[in-house]
Amino acid sequence: MKKTIATALIATLALSGTAFAQAYPTKPITVVVPFSAGGPTDTVARLVAEVMSGDLGQQVVVQNVGGAGGTLGAGQVATAPNDGYTLLLHHIGMSTAPTLYRSLPYDPLTDFATIGLVTSVPMTLVARKDLEPNTLEELLAYIKTNGENVTYANAGIGSASQLCGMLLMEATETVMTTVPYQGAGPAMTDIIGGQIDMICDQTTNTTSQIQAGEVKAYAVTSPERLPNLPDVPTAKESGLDLEIGVWHGLYAPAGTDPAIIERLQTSLQAALTNETVIARFAELGTVPVTAEEATPAALTELLTSQIELWRGVIEAAGVYAE
Repeated sequence: MKKTIATALIATLALSGTAFAQAYPTKPITVVVPFSAGGPTDTVARLVAEVMSGDLGQQVVVQNVGGAGGTLGAGQVATAPNDGYTLLLHHIGMSTAPTLYRSLPYDPLTDFATIGLVTSVPMTLVARKDLEPNTLEELLAYIKTNGENVTYANAGIGSASQLCGMLLMEATETVMTTVPYQGAGPAMTDIIGGQIDMICDQTTNTTSQIQAGEVKAYAVTSPERLPNLPDVPTAKESGLDLEIGVWHGLYAPAGTDPAIIERLQTSLQAALTNETVIARFAELGTVPVTAEEATPAALTELLTSQIELWRGVIEAAGVYAE
C-alpha cells in the first residue's frame, strides 16, 4: 500500500510539473545582461527580448547587472530559482571566465542550462579619428614604434574588447597601455572624444560611429568584408591574423524544466527569424544564427570547446583577474 501511495505521489508531482511547464510563462521574464546598458550585448538582448515578449505572451525585461567582467550578473543567474523567469544572455566571456578568474563562483558548464546561440558578432579595430595612421599596415607600424605610448581601451576584464586586444598585442609582439572601462559605451565615448587612441570592439558598438565618421576604422575581424561597412578591409587582407567573432548565447539556471527550456528555445528561434531582428542585426554587421545553432546542444558544444580554446590563449598571455 505504501509503495502504491508513493508511486501515485510521484506521478502527481510529475503531472503538476508538466502542467506548470505547459502554462509557462504566467508572469514577466527577466533576461540579465551582465554588462552596462548601451553596450553591444545589451543591444542584442533588447532586440531579441522584444520579439520573444510577443511570442511568449509575457513581457521579457532586460536587466543590466554589470561588474566584475560579466561574472556578477552571471553569478546572479546561476543562483536564481530555476523556474524559467530569470535568464542570462552572455557573450564569449562565458567561456573565458573559468580561466581569467581564479575563484569563479560558478561553473558555466554545470550551473546553467543552455537554451541556444543567438548571433556571432564580428569586431572592428577603430581609433580616434585624428590618430596619425590611415591604414592597418600603418597602424601596426605605429603600434610597434610607440608601444606603451599607445592607449588601448577595453570594456573591462573578460570583455570581448579585452580579448581582442590580447590577440592584437600577441600578433604584433607589442605591449600597449590598456585602459579598462566599466562597459563598452563609456570606452567608445572617450575614443570619440579623443582621450584614448584605439579599441577593438563588436560591430554592434562601432558601426554607427564608423558610418558617422566619428572614429577611424582600420579593419574588421570577419573572414569577409561586411556589407554595411564595404570600405573597411578585413584584418587578413593586411596580413594580420586577427579573426575573432563574439558569439552570444541564452542560458537559464541549471535544473530548469526541459519543457520550459524547449519553450524558450522555440521563442528564441522565432525571434531570430523575425524580419525586424534580421534587418537590425544586418545594420549592426551581424546575422542571427541558424535554427540548428539556436539549440541547447549547439550552445553546449560551442561553450565547451571555447573554454578549452581560451584557456590556452589566456594562460599564454598570463593575464588574470583578481
